[in-house]
Amino acid sequence: MADTLAGPAPEAPGDLPEFPMPRAGRCPFDPPPALKDLQEQAPLTKVRLWDGSEPWLVTRYAEQRALLGDPRVSADTDRPGYPTKASPEAGEGKLSFIMMDDPEHARLRRMVTAPFAIKKVEALRPAVQRIVDGLIDDLLAGPRPVDLVEAFALPIPSLVICELLGVPYDDHAFFQDNTKTMVHREATPEQRGQASREVAAYLAALIGRRLAEPKDDLLSSIAGRVTAGEIDHQQATEMALLLLIAGHETTANMIALGTLALLENPDQLALLRESDDQKLVAAAVEELLRYLHITHLGRRRAVTEDIEIAGQVIKAGEGVIMVNEIANRDPDVFPDPDRLDITRDARRHVAFGFGIHQCLGQPLARMELQVVYGTLYRRIPSLKLACALEDVKFKNDAFIYGVHELPVAW
Repeated sequence: MADTLAGPAPEAPGDLPEFPMPRAGRCPFDPPPALKDLQEQAPLTKVRLWDGSEPWLVTRYAEQRALLGDPRVSADTDRPGYPTKASPEAGEGKLSFIMMDDPEHARLRRMVTAPFAIKKVEALRPAVQRIVDGLIDDLLAGPRPVDLVEAFALPIPSLVICELLGVPYDDHAFFQDNTKTMVHREATPEQRGQASREVAAYLAALIGRRLAEPKDDLLSSIAGRVTAGEIDHQQATEMALLLLIAGHETTANMIALGTLALLENPDQLALLRESDDQKLVAAAVEELLRYLHITHLGRRRAVTEDIEIAGQVIKAGEGVIMVNEIANRDPDVFPDPDRLDITRDARRHVAFGFGIHQCLGQPLARMELQVVYGTLYRRIPSLKLACALEDVKFKNDAFIYGVHELPVAW
């Protein structure tokens, strides 16, 4: 399976495996068997991408952490050897500061860290609890079966990030539909580009309004940086676009996929449903983040100086891809890694990355998931899947993994 649907990959010299590995026909929660095989053979393996380039695939936990924390490993997509994700026609583009290196990365990131500090996020917990309870009230009063994605998983993080940013929730259908196009693997480069431009234009207009009339929201804070001359309007728009997309699409997929994983592991669901121990709820969130992973194209980097690691030398100008879904299944770190066990200590997982580019919004995502996983199954204890597992439509066609729909009843 090529790294994009732009066409067949060129013939490989030798027998290098192609990346990403096919996911069809496997357990929907597990990494591809080929990734497990590569992990067992060696921590680093050369693979082939759609364009014939040959980056290093890093499959073990220790090596991923070491490289993600190494300043000689660059997130800059313009660096020689950076492993591209799409065809030349699609263009890579920089998604604000997450595709930059320090010091510019740190300068821009600091502008938006305050709202995601743990104390600030915890102050939002009662509001998130009200959102979750209100949506569950609507579920209980509505028809059955119901699509949990549309009625529950997607509205929660969308409402939260809209409130945080200052984006009108009435416009959620607009940005959700465009976001789906942006992350859809079968969308053409032109379709993805158009969707991105439409959302960017929408956010640019909102920032323009905040420049004239600031409010108590994150968009106004970002606009204030424009007024101060620290960033320009385009940089502010890119920053807002990153926060809007990352703030709802990823968490929504984890809510739905995590619920399905628990329904398929009824012993673990029973533990969570029957306990009011918030430590167990928090542990369940960490274990589900370890056991599942919604981004399967890996964290991609370019090496700026030769690095010797695990008996190999990654040369300057070579690319590396760190696939978190297989690192989180490393048996040297997580015994019996293919088993979902919400009682284990899974806090060392790399679902949010590691090092300076570790996910900015992880406190918010954790809190939202804790409220959801700690509330939904207790309030609807008989929740069940309303179709066969094989009839669930998984997002094998998207850059962000999850389910398109999740029919449930009770």
